[in-house]
Amino acid sequence: MSTIDLRSDTVTKPSKAMREAMANAEVGDDVFGDDPTVNKLQKKCAELTGKEAALYVPSGCMANQLAIKAQTNPSDEIIVETDSHIIKYENASPAFISGVQVWPVKGVNGILNVEDVRSAIRPDWYHFPKTKLICLENTHNRAGGTIYPLEDIRKMSELALSENIRMHLDGARIFNASVETGISIKEYASQFHSISFCFSKGLGAPVGSVLCSDKQTIQIAHRIRKVLGGGMRQAGIIAAGALYALEHNVKRLKDDHSKARFFADGISKSNKVKINLNSVQTNIVVFNITVDANVVKSELEKNGVLLTNEGTDRMRAVFHMDVSNEMTEKVVKIFKDFLKN
Repeated sequence: MSTIDLRSDTVTKPSKAMREAMANAEVGDDVFGDDPTVNKLQKKCAELTGKEAALYVPSGCMANQLAIKAQTNPSDEIIVETDSHIIKYENASPAFISGVQVWPVKGVNGILNVEDVRSAIRPDWYHFPKTKLICLENTHNRAGGTIYPLEDIRKMSELALSENIRMHLDGARIFNASVETGISIKEYASQFHSISFCFSKGLGAPVGSVLCSDKQTIQIAHRIRKVLGGGMRQAGIIAAGALYALEHNVKRLKDDHSKARFFADGISKSNKVKINLNSVQTNIVVFNITVDANVVKSELEKNGVLLTNEGTDRMRAVFHMDVSNEMTEKVVKIFKDFLKN
């Protein structure tokens, strides 16, 4: 029985063509700055985002944490959305690596109200930490892949500018937002001092993320990457996979969005599922269920379907290039049949 893996888009495997590109990659020592494929990737990403420079790193977590470290000082404070990846899935790294305090502000579907953020900015008083960085996430993972509206981003950027606060975008899945809205990566990035995005999710590369910013910020991040053990040698082999992903796997992301909507619509017809279909905007489907989610997860696994759950009433399915339309239809049928019985 073949497995249909909907746990995350990080489970994608490199295609034959991508493997060939990786096998044929020209390489050097990236710690010395001598890897031509890494340099080509960084130059391409800087151009894509309209930033002065870019740094290739092993993971999205490292990219975010380098952005925080490079733009803050110990005892500063950063503002993030309560359910953001930086808070939920990065192991208290802002405190451990940067010595900063995180101020969580609750959003709606991952979208922050600018007035709530305004209220969270610290007054200039020696009792308080300095608010140095506002971090947004687009698309928002835990909200179900929701897209951060550009107009809301612009309002937040205006606030940050007026308060002399820098802005970072955790754009792990920013290409999903871009292909769905038609808004360019450069337009999104123009509202931020730094932006990171992943190659190893929907784009289908095996490993790697990138941080893009001004030259000074990237110089600092480059040094901290070494401190954290993120310096890689002949990294052109994996950078070639990332380049292939940028050149071949961006437009097809809309297929994943269609599969996610098909799945969401199919399971929504069960009275045991509670889902806001308006929140299904890209490739992630988050829903509540009245049956014990641990039981559902276990039974689906017996039928070759892998999902994730948080607690007993919340589940998540993520669609990607290794899940076909036929697989999606099969999952809906298995899911509905199980709940019916």
